[in-house]
Amino acid sequence: MKGRYRICAMAVAFLASLPAQAQSVAEFYRGKSIRLIIGAAAGGGYDIPGRLLATHMPRHIPGNPNIIVENMPGATSLIMTNYLYARAPRDGTAMGMPNNNIPLEPRLKLLSRDGGNVSFDIEKFSWVGSPVQEPQILFTLASAASRFEDLKTRKVILGATGRSADNFSLPFMLNELLGTKTEIVTGYNGQNDIFIAIDRGEVQGNSTGLTNLLVTKPDWVRDGRVKIHVQFGATRTREIPEVPTAIELAPDEATQNMFRFLSKKFLMARPIALPPDVPLARVHALQDAFDASMKDQAFLAEAKRIGLEINPVSGPEIAQLINEIQTAPEPVVQRIRSLLSGDRDN
Repeated sequence: MKGRYRICAMAVAFLASLPAQAQSVAEFYRGKSIRLIIGAAAGGGYDIPGRLLATHMPRHIPGNPNIIVENMPGATSLIMTNYLYARAPRDGTAMGMPNNNIPLEPRLKLLSRDGGNVSFDIEKFSWVGSPVQEPQILFTLASAASRFEDLKTRKVILGATGRSADNFSLPFMLNELLGTKTEIVTGYNGQNDIFIAIDRGEVQGNSTGLTNLLVTKPDWVRDGRVKIHVQFGATRTREIPEVPTAIELAPDEATQNMFRFLSKKFLMARPIALPPDVPLARVHALQDAFDASMKDQAFLAEAKRIGLEINPVSGPEIAQLINEIQTAPEPVVQRIRSLLSGDRDN
C-alpha cells in the first residue's frame, strides 16, 4: 500500500511539472521582475550603465518583465558575486554585474589572499554581455609630466583609493616593470575625491577609467591641462589613438604577456552574469535581448546624452575571455600575483 501511495505521489509531481517544462520564455517572464544586482555603490561607473540597461532592455525580453536594480557593494563585489552564485534564484530572475576584477580573481587571488572568500566557480556562470569596453588610463597634469619618459625622471604624485584597486596596482606595475618613479598616495574615497585633490594640488594625476576622465573632466582634456600617458587595454582605443598601451611600452615579451592578461578585464568592463543552472532558453533570450538593446536607438540616444560610450561585448565573447583567463600560462599569472601580493604585504 505504501509503495502504491509513493508511485501516485511521484506521478502527481511529474504531471505538475509538465506545465512549467512546457512554459515558453515569454510565458515565464510575463508579469515578473528581474533583479539586476550591481556589486558597487549607486551612482558610480557600474551603476550608471546598469540602470540605463534596466530601462531599455525589458522591451526586448519575451514577456517584457521589469528589471529592478539593486546595489550590493562590498569587498570589490565579492559579496555580490558569492550571493549570485550560491543564493540567488537560478531561474533567470536574477542577474549580477560584478567588478571586472572578479573574472581574474580565481587565478590572481588578490582580493581574497588565499582564495578563501571566493565561493563561486567562475566557469559555471552564464554571461549576458557588457555594454562597454573601457581601458584604464594613467594621466597627469601636463605641468607635472608632458610625456611618458618624464615619469621616469620626475617625482609625480598620483592619487588612489586603496592598494587592491586598479588606480594603485597599475601605476605600481609601471614603477616596477617599466621604470617609472611615481609616488602613489592611497586613502581617497573615490574618483571625485581624487579629482578634487588634483585641483587642490595634493596630487598630480591618477589612473582611472577613460570615461571617468572624458565625461567628468572634458575641459581638462580639451584645454590641455592634463596629459594621458598610457592606456591599459589590449589595443589603442579610438578615443585616444595617439596614446600607447602598456603592452607596447613593455620592454620584453614576459612583461607584455602580463599586461595582455590584465587587459582582458577591460574588454568586459561591466560584465553581466547569470547564476549557474538557469534554463538555456532563458539564457539565450537574455543574451538576445542584451544584443538588441545595444542597437536600440532610444538606448543609444540616452547613452550619448549622459556621455556613455557604448561598445558592447556579447555574452559568448565574455565566456571566451573567461576561458582565456582560466587557461593563461601559470608563470604569467604567478608573476603578477607575486608582484602585487608582495606589495600588499608591505
